[in-house]
Amino acid sequence: MSTPAPSPTAPQWLQVLLSVLGVLGGAGGLAVIATVVVQRGKFKADAADTLTDAALTLVQPLRTRVTELEEEALVARSQLANSREQVQQLRATVWDLRGRLDRWRAAILAPDATLRKIRALVAESDRRPERP
Repeated sequence: MSTPAPSPTAPQWLQVLLSVLGVLGGAGGLAVIATVVVQRGKFKADAADTLTDAALTLVQPLRTRVTELEEEALVARSQLANSREQVQQLRATVWDLRGRLDRWRAAILAPDATLRKIRALVAESDRRPERP
């Protein structure tokens, strides 16, 4: 048997170039590549516009909601301040009433308690101005 004759080989780069040209379909494929390269800037601009529009669509409702929440927070802070003031006033009133009751109890339980002394103590405490 005889061995087959070696086939002539082209340089590697030439084979790759011919393969690429064959895949692209000659001039038609090159035209497509050229069009893509030329319009690449337009594609980027369109993508940026689309992203900007989407971002603005999402951001505007968030801004509106943040403004609403800030207004609600101001109202809540004001109500909290009023509530704290009322609690402080109520504590002062409770403190005064507790003191009054303690004085009355002491007067009632005193060994020398009389109805006249108790009435005088109650009348005196009614005349005293209460703390604001």
